[in-house]
Amino acid sequence: MKRVVIILIVVLAVAGLLIKKPEMTWKQSILKAAYPIIMFVGKLTGQSKNILLNKDQAKPTASFYDLHAVKNNGDTLHFSDLKGKKVLLVNTASDCGYTGQYDELEQLHQQYGDRLVVIGFPANDFKDQEKKSDEDIAAFCKVNYGVTFQLMKKGQVIKGSQQQPVYEWLTNPTKNGWCSKQPDWNFSKYLINENGVLDSYYSQWVSPKDIPTN
Repeated sequence: MKRVVIILIVVLAVAGLLIKKPEMTWKQSILKAAYPIIMFVGKLTGQSKNILLNKDQAKPTASFYDLHAVKNNGDTLHFSDLKGKKVLLVNTASDCGYTGQYDELEQLHQQYGDRLVVIGFPANDFKDQEKKSDEDIAAFCKVNYGVTFQLMKKGQVIKGSQQQPVYEWLTNPTKNGWCSKQPDWNFSKYLINENGVLDSYYSQWVSPKDIPTN
């Protein structure tokens, strides 16, 4: 099985080189071609089960709706405007093996509209895989993945003095009620329910298409 996986990765890598898009680097083209195999390996090895659930539906002590974030274009998104909607928050990067999830996140955005608000938080916290400026990030996402869901300004999502307030809430159980889990890697996902409760955490190995959103 391992040999088959290796062969498939090599084939996709070669395919990435052959079908390189002019808007992408060689690395980005290869990673995009390899993404299905990366996710397949995740399922084979059980990584796709890396999920945390708020089984007791613990309620936050600090309201999710008191938070806000700055959008990619400089405007402010007030989370109080998201009441009554599910919200999926994802830390993103342009040069990652999971960047193909931009496609799947956009599909969710198109499928559910305002019932599920997808918000991307570009971050350079993992192996310098998001070095682009906010302007270049927006252009990359639009041209290569047709992204129309909301992107925030690039910032820190892992714990530390520069961690964005939204992610400080997501990773602090004294605020969100139960979860201390910071993102494992790019494209980790947090789902907020319609009442502002942190419902669940999904690692990068979990496809956005496999997240229960009904």
